[in-house]
Amino acid sequence: MEVTIQHLGKVKFEARARGHRIVCDQPSENGGLDEGMTPPEFLLISLGTCAGFYAAKYLEGRKLASGGLQVRVIAEKAAQPARIGAFRIELTVPDLDPAHEAGIMRAVKACLIHNTLLHAPAIETVIVDRHATIGVRADLAATTRN
Repeated sequence: MEVTIQHLGKVKFEARARGHRIVCDQPSENGGLDEGMTPPEFLLISLGTCAGFYAAKYLEGRKLASGGLQVRVIAEKAAQPARIGAFRIELTVPDLDPAHEAGIMRAVKACLIHNTLLHAPAIETVIVDRHATIGVRADLAATTRN
């Protein structure tokens, strides 16, 4: 998996993946023009659409109706360090037989994004010198591993 992010000016960015593009910006109070969602909103979207995918696949696999399936993700911020401290995923599944509630919960909890957030991945941040000789990656000393 890979995405490419291009700075468009101020605090606006364009992200591209597999021929698709989205714009990320900040509200005016954060110095943006509010022409796109913020990074935390994209995180909530990732979690919610992943949960929705697994819920829909569960319903489809059992030939249950998925019409009206809706996912809502609510997050609370935390401080020191600044981060999202809690997520709540709310699933609306009209006419779901209570006998399928545990199964759909298991399916949603199998979501790649859900599991990634529960089991923090290693994050490597590297500054790459784009002026280095073509084909040679020049990682500067400013490398951080979290």
